[in-house]
Amino acid sequence: MKRNRLLLSLPLWLALSASGAASVAMAQSPDAQQCKTPSGAKHTPDDIVAIVAGKPISAHELDAAAAPQIMQLRNQEHQIKSRVLNDLIRRRAVELEARSQGLTVEQLYAKEIDGRIPNPGEAEVYAYYLGIRSQLNKSFQEVKVQLQTNLRNLEAKEMRDDYEGFLRGKIEISLLLEAPRVQVAFDRERLRGDIKAPVTIVEFADYQCPFCQKTESAMKELLKKYRGQVNLAFRDFPLTSIHPNAQKASEAARCAGKQGKFWEFHDRLFADEARLDEPGLKEAARTLGLDDKAFASCLASAEFAAQVALDQEDGKKAGVGSTPSFFVNGVFIGGAQPVAEFEKLIDHELKSATDQTAARTSR
Repeated sequence: MKRNRLLLSLPLWLALSASGAASVAMAQSPDAQQCKTPSGAKHTPDDIVAIVAGKPISAHELDAAAAPQIMQLRNQEHQIKSRVLNDLIRRRAVELEARSQGLTVEQLYAKEIDGRIPNPGEAEVYAYYLGIRSQLNKSFQEVKVQLQTNLRNLEAKEMRDDYEGFLRGKIEISLLLEAPRVQVAFDRERLRGDIKAPVTIVEFADYQCPFCQKTESAMKELLKKYRGQVNLAFRDFPLTSIHPNAQKASEAARCAGKQGKFWEFHDRLFADEARLDEPGLKEAARTLGLDDKAFASCLASAEFAAQVALDQEDGKKAGVGSTPSFFVNGVFIGGAQPVAEFEKLIDHELKSATDQTAARTSR
């Protein structure tokens, strides 16, 4: 049963709440390297945050080094506010419904929910007991009443959650809480999709990162679904301390781009992460019909090493500390997230763009 699947995921202390006093009222829902100032650079006193052996550490250095952690905090703050806002909206929806019926909130719950909560049968309680028996060290008879009470409370919470969601869907809601945004530049030569698309995803990735490889299909799915509305810009962020071939792979993709085949080479690298050593890179170039000598010369000369480093520098300033990292119109998404997470944000951005266009037109 759905209820049993929920129960088996709960902590033991909740299963054994002696009085069953777990409230069925509304519940709160849960879900870098340093940038160095060039040698000899001068600082004003206000720019200096420390002096070590006569050498200053600037506020800029501090900001750059702390950027990934600060970005994480800003995003955590937004996630917390979003969850709490959702709880407040659901509470407001329940209050409005209760007022429309001339009831208090608790009277509304009693009318719509409490009388419909089934009493769990002994077989259901025993099935739950079997699932957590190894943690209890007690007989079924010793905990039967506690588990039965807890099952009923959990069923009540689940039914209230469903009811609150139903009421939330009945009222008009405008969400105005904005996620933190970061201005992130991109290279048009490494852009997939229509340059005029209203939504740009900037991806910082490492060719040797398995999680980056995992997101490739998601990015292609998004570009296909939102054709003309979403584009994707790629930027390098090789994690050389754990991925020894990532730096050269990034440079090789730039060398392929010099011959007009960046994305073909990019796709090839992610298709076979086991062949990112130099022989594998050269083989990929031959397979794609690139000029062998020109490619080998470009790779050997480290022609694009500085540009790769610039991507990393920009990523760190934006708060990137791991791969893959994405910025959807400047809103950060970290890790190999499900397609649905991107869709939710993309749909919001498209709606915002439509609303802004309509507002300008009506003036």
